[in-house]
Amino acid sequence: MRMPNPRDVLELIERMRCVSSDAERRALLASLGAVERPTVLSFLNAHGVNVCMGSAPALAAFRSSDILLRDGVGLQVALPALGLPTGLNMNGTDFIPLLLRTLSARKVAIYGTATPWLDRARAVLETNTPHNYADLQHGFHPVEHYVEQAKASRPDVILLAMGMPRQEEVATLLKRSLDYPVLIVNGGAIVDFLAGRFKRAPEAVQRSGLEWAFRLAQEPKRLFHRYCTGAFGFARTIFLLRRASSLRSAPIRSTGSASAASRTPMHKEL
Repeated sequence: MRMPNPRDVLELIERMRCVSSDAERRALLASLGAVERPTVLSFLNAHGVNVCMGSAPALAAFRSSDILLRDGVGLQVALPALGLPTGLNMNGTDFIPLLLRTLSARKVAIYGTATPWLDRARAVLETNTPHNYADLQHGFHPVEHYVEQAKASRPDVILLAMGMPRQEEVATLLKRSLDYPVLIVNGGAIVDFLAGRFKRAPEAVQRSGLEWAFRLAQEPKRLFHRYCTGAFGFARTIFLLRRASSLRSAPIRSTGSASAASRTPMHKEL
């Protein structure tokens, strides 16, 4: 499998669904509550773009998502440079709890993170949502384990909380393997946030676009590469994506009129 090129990643970014109003968000929530086949919801942020630029399997996994939403300030800043609308910040940390509160009562499976955070998150969710959280599995099993669990329990919603790109790859396999309507949501650290393992930034920090710095302060060892080193990689990636976009949209230059030797009878008549 060849390495991704900038045009591949640009096409992925262009597939993101731009949600620009509360009405569009409500319409999205309604559609997610009425899926008719295995459907994958994913969130793309700056780190995800970096991952896709460096990994063909990760890019393929993101491509298999049915709905892809923008997450975070990095892409908000970058999208105008690519001539694309930014829309609302549809980060999973806010949108997934909203989705679970909005859906009517379902059977939900959570695959990811570890104990005791799984149990703590379930307690929070059972208090605030109407669902039956029937199947909890930590995030370190072989991929096939989750497929067998889902086939056995047949949940209506599967929330994956394994981090990128493992969760997207698991979601792809689940989508391919299950034969009934199920919503598969790639949730990243959502279970850890719900369980209180990590704190959300204050609202003022979220509005300022500096939530990443708040997270970095809580997990400097794990997140330094993503948010600091990764920022330089993301800037380079956006430069390459912008160049790919401009090359794709550049007009094709004429190579001159056809020579007499190469003219067809129609050319001669014209």
